[in-house]
Amino acid sequence: MVAVTVLVTLQATVAILVLAILLYLLVKAPENVPLRGVTATIASFSLTMVFGGAAIRGLTFLGLAPIVSRLIQHLGMLAGAYGLILFYIFSALDRPAARRQAWWHAIPMAAAAVILVGSVLLMPAGLRYDAATLAYAKPGAGPLDQITIAALYVTPNLYMGLAFGSAFRWTRRHARGAEPRLRFGLALASLGLAAMAAGEAWFVIATIARWSGVAVPAWTFPIGLYLLLPGSVIFMIGFVYPFTHMRLAAVRVWWQHRRVYHQLAPLWTLLHQRFPEDALGQVPSSRWRDTLSLRSVHRRYYRRVIECRDGLLRVSPYLATNGNGSLAERLRAGLHAHASGVPASHHPVPVAIPATDDLDADARELVTLARELSQPS
Repeated sequence: MVAVTVLVTLQATVAILVLAILLYLLVKAPENVPLRGVTATIASFSLTMVFGGAAIRGLTFLGLAPIVSRLIQHLGMLAGAYGLILFYIFSALDRPAARRQAWWHAIPMAAAAVILVGSVLLMPAGLRYDAATLAYAKPGAGPLDQITIAALYVTPNLYMGLAFGSAFRWTRRHARGAEPRLRFGLALASLGLAAMAAGEAWFVIATIARWSGVAVPAWTFPIGLYLLLPGSVIFMIGFVYPFTHMRLAAVRVWWQHRRVYHQLAPLWTLLHQRFPEDALGQVPSSRWRDTLSLRSVHRRYYRRVIECRDGLLRVSPYLATNGNGSLAERLRAGLHAHASGVPASHHPVPVAIPATDDLDADARELVTLARELSQPS
């Protein structure tokens, strides 16, 4: 069972990370009903792992008996599957039609919840511990002949299997016309959903067979876990893949802008000392504040490039009169001449012009000049 433990740990880790991402998105868009639905689904994964882990070990968790923890786990499974259904119907339909569909889909979910609660209440007290700890699925266990135990496990697995199967069909349908990044994420999600649906179907078949008196070997029960656990991980990764891909691309741009911002420091400092009036905003007060102010990196990057270009435009008439030496040497000489009050005899001229007309290419030319300025004279 070491493999199961590893898979459970992996599922828990991925669920926490994905839930954090979804909660972040939900804070930014609290009125997004589909997002609420899928967030509830991932939250239920976390909920079921906690209470299910306590039940399988026979622990009293938060003052709750193992059978109550198992009941909470299974009710959470129903809520998670229903949340997944809500995600798809609110994504595909207009709000009034989605609400009507949501009410219809709530009926089987509520019926399943009633069956779960009833099965626990009607279950003989002497069997509740064994039912919670899955004693009937362990080696050496006797035949499963209690309908209440069968109902406790067949009901949520059947409901979730149907929900995952429907979600698989909807996901494949939406993936056909999606752009490449979203299509890849949906392909991963659909693969995970197919595995989860198969795992749930296996649990249903194995439980019904055992209850019917068929000699089902105990080693066959974990097969459903080997489908369900990796499937849930693949589903969660696929679901957040488009957002994660987009955010990673944004982080790369953020890191590039931050690096260029600091690389321009030698050029910007030299020009700012001579032309402080060209500053577009307040200069960061400290390096730590500059580093930690993540949201303003792009703004400071654009500001620094523009300020450097404005300064070069001001000093460019003096560069034309100092034609010898490198651009860095001519720039120093031109700034010295400007500071000395020497009148310029030329009009402004282009300096460090990039080959293409975009801001990043302009920044690269300015970085090259800044590097020359940082070299010893």
